[in-house]
Parts: sequence; C-alpha cells; structure tokens
Amino acid sequence: MEPSKMTPAQAARFAIRTGRHTGPTHGLALGYVQCNLVILRRALAFDFLVYCQRNPRACPVLEVLEPGESEPRLSAPGADLRFDLPKYAIYRNGIRTQEEHGIEHLWEPELVSFLIGSGITFDQALERAGVPTHRDRWVLRTRRPTVPAGPFHGNLVVTMRWLTPAQAIVATQVSSRFPMNHGAPIHMGDPAELGADLQQPLFGPPVPALPPGLIPVFWACGVTPQAAAETARIDLMITHSPAHGFITDLLADQLCIP
Repeated sequence: MEPSKMTPAQAARFAIRTGRHTGPTHGLALGYVQCNLVILRRALAFDFLVYCQRNPRACPVLEVLEPGESEPRLSAPGADLRFDLPKYAIYRNGIRTQEEHGIEHLWEPELVSFLIGSGITFDQALERAGVPTHRDRWVLRTRRPTVPAGPFHGNLVVTMRWLTPAQAIVATQVSSRFPMNHGAPIHMGDPAELGADLQQPLFGPPVPALPPGLIPVFWACGVTPQAAAETARIDLMITHSPAHGFITDLLADQLCIP
C-alpha cells in the first residue's frame, strides 16, 4: 500500500517494520488501540489464558492467534507480529536474555500469540480531557500478588503517573471507559501500600521525590506477564519490550464504554 493511502496505524506499523521507528510507541497513532504482546509455546497457552482470565485488570486479552500464526486478523489484518513491534524482549527459563527488533529467526510452528490491551490506548482521551500524558510515568514492580494459574504466578506490575488531584479524578473517569485497556486506576496515594519499587523501575532511572501538589496514580500494567514468566521460569516467552507496543487498526473510541 502506498504510504499516502495508509491510516495512521498502518503508517506507524510501516515505520516500525522498515526500521524508521525503533523507540517507544507512546504518542504514535493516537486514537488507535495499542496492545502488549505475549508469545509462548502451545503447551502453556491454556494455562496462560486462564491466568489472564483470573487477572483481567493486568491482562485484558483482545486477541489470541492460532498456533504458528503471526497475522492478527481480527485487530490488524495484514500486520505481522514478528516484525511490527519496535522492540521485543526474550525470556528463557525466566531470565530476560536479549532484546530484538524482529523475531522471525525465533519463530516456531507451535507458538501462540496473545494481544493484551495497553493503557497507552487511552492517552488521546486523557489529553482531550486535559490530563497530560507525555511526562511523569513509570512502570514499576509491586509486592501485590496476582492470582496464579498453572505455572504462572508472581506480583503485579503497575504504571504510575503523577497527577494533580483534579487530574486524577478526570483520569479515573476517562480510563474507566476502557476496561479492555486496564480500566480505572487500582490505587492512588502511598506507593508503599502496593510495595511499589521506586528505586528500580523496569526502565529509566529511579523515581525522584514527588513534587508538591501531585499524587501518584497507579494502573495495572500489561508487563505483568513478564514478571510471571520470571517467577515461573517459563522456558520461552517472547513479549513486547516495555512501552514498545503493537498498534492495531481498532479505534479506541469504538472499543470503550460510551
């Protein structure tokens, strides 16, 4: 397809596939649903699906592909999950061993792909409502346990944003409309109540001191399966690298509660 005829989502995926965009997907194709990615072998796919069902705030499943398939026909026909994310994280026996910009060389016929809704999806809605999204956000581990299923277990991962009290109220109202993208915050206020690790975010430097007039607001995060893979020492799991999601053709305003 000619670039001039592409939708913003298709253009973003084209830029990613051709290597012109290799960074985070925050701010790309605003208004389109973004997803986190989990790929694992078929033998563990049912247990992982149950894990997602038991932890829907962190793992809202939008699409599950057939074994060996890499085209998400329901959410982005013509796309390819082996190429269309800017960065992938590879876990072997629970250890993050490498990052890749494409995973064709790792592909196996028995791999099953899961697309999990991402909170980046409601950034445009937050911006329209006057809540800034381009700064003061971190992905943090917590000590709050998830509900186990089969070998999958571990603690919740959260996205923390700093907002004013007024912005926090609006952000709660807005994000509540997006249950398939983590929905409303799970906590506001003291990070210690979640056991959130402010010193070692999953990417970036330690969280600085909280400025006056702001409060921490926490959403469940789709990086939670990566923590489960580490805890359960899953033999192979391929995921998105944090903040490097998959952009679908689904419109956020059509996948939310009116």
